[in-house]
Amino acid sequence: MSDQHIPTDGRLVRLYDHFKREWQIYVLLLPMIIWFTVFLYKPMYGLQIAFKDYSIFKGIADSPWIGFEHFQTLFGSDQFMRALRNTFMISMLSLCFGFPMPIILALMFNEITNQVFKRTAQTIVYLPHFISTVIIAGIVITAFSPTAGIVNAVLEWFGIEPIYFLIKPEWFRPIFIGSGIWQEAGFSSIVFLAAIAGVNPSLYESAVVDGASRWQMMWKITLPSILPTIIIMLIIRIGNLLEVGFELIIVLYQPATYETADVINTFIYRQGVQGAQYDMAAAAGLFNAVVAFVLVMTANTISKRYSRTSLW
Repeated sequence: MSDQHIPTDGRLVRLYDHFKREWQIYVLLLPMIIWFTVFLYKPMYGLQIAFKDYSIFKGIADSPWIGFEHFQTLFGSDQFMRALRNTFMISMLSLCFGFPMPIILALMFNEITNQVFKRTAQTIVYLPHFISTVIIAGIVITAFSPTAGIVNAVLEWFGIEPIYFLIKPEWFRPIFIGSGIWQEAGFSSIVFLAAIAGVNPSLYESAVVDGASRWQMMWKITLPSILPTIIIMLIIRIGNLLEVGFELIIVLYQPATYETADVINTFIYRQGVQGAQYDMAAAAGLFNAVVAFVLVMTANTISKRYSRTSLW
């Protein structure tokens, strides 16, 4: 470009110089921007059907507006309220039991001195993350089978009659949450291991000189040092509080366990895909997104106020 085409405003000149210097980075970023635009932002146009009496023959633009009628129907529906209650229950239990597990694993791995054993153990706990959800569901179904499952086989050793766990509503949540922890805890610990690796080694050296034990160093140095990472991950987790693992639930649940297994995403699936009520499903999905936005904003604000750590 010739000099006469270079912007004369100081800020524009700096912006031009920045793009000229870093253009390779923006080229690498371009595919992700296109992906977000096409698959995340462009579909937002269709959210308006949550406020319309949508007809596939009239299309999105020509379907008549009906305001908040779908939302009134949702909140008057026992099925939706049950799904909302189950979503919060499963999410809170997963947060309480599932969120600390990667942190505990990372702390445990950090204390292992035998590098061969450490790498082997890490590989073993990372592997479930890369297994298909359908295969995970198959493993769960097989493990808890009343005839050939290993869980019932162990129970029989203690004289307990076989239990058909997957058709009992009271057992669905523990099985689902436990499966999720087993599948994701190892892989999620990578973030905390990276944070631990960034702790200044001189802190540990000073603690050794002062006679601190490994337990004391973990509580007084390691945990406080990775606390900002823990808070950031917690905020992200709270933002996804309503995004319960849809794929695993849809494979594992059945009408007998709807009482405790049906969540918002499975409700949307039944309404939109199976029932062809696209406008109602869009209303439920929009409600889900708004609640998630409010949760992440609230968590970020509280964290910023009291711990000075936040996403933005």
